[in-house]
Amino acid sequence: MNKLTARVQQVNSLLCVGLDPIGDDAQVESRLVEIIEQTAEYAAAFKPNLAFFLSRPGGVELLQRTVRRIPSEVLVILDGKFGDIANTADHYARFAYDVIGADSVTVNPYMGDDSIVPFAREGKMVFVLAKTSNKPAHSLQDVALTQGGTLADYTTGVAQELNEQHHNIGLVVGATNAEAVARIRSISAQQWFLVPGIGAQGGDLEATLNAGLRADGQGLLINASRAIWQASDAAAAAKELTAQINQLRPVGV
Repeated sequence: MNKLTARVQQVNSLLCVGLDPIGDDAQVESRLVEIIEQTAEYAAAFKPNLAFFLSRPGGVELLQRTVRRIPSEVLVILDGKFGDIANTADHYARFAYDVIGADSVTVNPYMGDDSIVPFAREGKMVFVLAKTSNKPAHSLQDVALTQGGTLADYTTGVAQELNEQHHNIGLVVGATNAEAVARIRSISAQQWFLVPGIGAQGGDLEATLNAGLRADGQGLLINASRAIWQASDAAAAAKELTAQINQLRPVGV
């Protein structure tokens, strides 16, 4: 948490650069190098997506090299959406932190706090899936509970309780539903949100920032993956999105 806050203040940015490498195996590594070099000055975080690495021969080694190239002051979020019982989760945590060298992970909380707590190491950060950016035909997250609210709301409450104990638990909250962002922010006033869904998935940047920013102008990490990976000038794309975000938020509060 401290690393993220320090980086946000250092570069005055809420941008998270997603690394979802697509394309020919022979060209992917050079493009990853370009993206990191061209966008690092704007990035509060980088988010390599585990699946896009594991689907390639030598993907774990490629991921390790990629993480090592990211400046040490920038948060690295390994987007693995891990979610298993405690002893298995502990081994996933060892992989993410000790083998790959990530600072943070995304976690699927379907199995409860057993699937979250093993990742909540000192100095690390966990983003728990609460309201994701996809729009499935059958959304478990939107199921109404007899006690009131939805399963996403309940998940938010659990993550908030765990954050009070561990002080390093955030939430994944998609930009494709600004009303849900606002509702989850009303439940969780201070936690950091990792926000996918801007750009190709149709999320509205201004509505998301209005719904989810804390009073200090922080609390959201706006992820951009395809918009930067596919840009002819990744630096310009990152700079432009950072400027758009900063125009819509109070800065230096």
